[in-house]
Amino acid sequence: MGDTRTFVARLLPLLAIAIVAGVGYDGWIFYSRWRDTRDAEKASVRREAEDARHIVDALGGDRLKILDFYASPKTIRRGQSATICYGVNAAQSVRLDPPVEELHPAYSRCFQVTPRQDTAYKLTVVDRAGHTLTQDLSIQVAP
Repeated sequence: MGDTRTFVARLLPLLAIAIVAGVGYDGWIFYSRWRDTRDAEKASVRREAEDARHIVDALGGDRLKILDFYASPKTIRRGQSATICYGVNAAQSVRLDPPVEELHPAYSRCFQVTPRQDTAYKLTVVDRAGHTLTQDLSIQVAP
């Protein structure tokens, strides 16, 4: 019986060291996974912010800009309709001459027109500081 106690007494410190090492290893694994996940989330947030900044810059940032102004189709037959689309950035007001309908600032907006004759349209945008930009397009009307 004395040999068994001596054996257990010698084995207990080794077993305690093995348990502490195992718990320490598991703790390190959990910590490193948590840290890697946190770093990945930070990188994802950084990438999203950078992508958003690129989008805002592509749209003109805070500068007044006409992003799009086009008609489709550019030639129609009398009585048919065409679609005019426009997009503006940092505009306070938007006007179309000749007037077709009330316009408002938008990144992308389209509406229908049915001109009776060849018509030149002029888009005018104004920002809060009073800066103005214009762009023209024409729709041809075939008989």
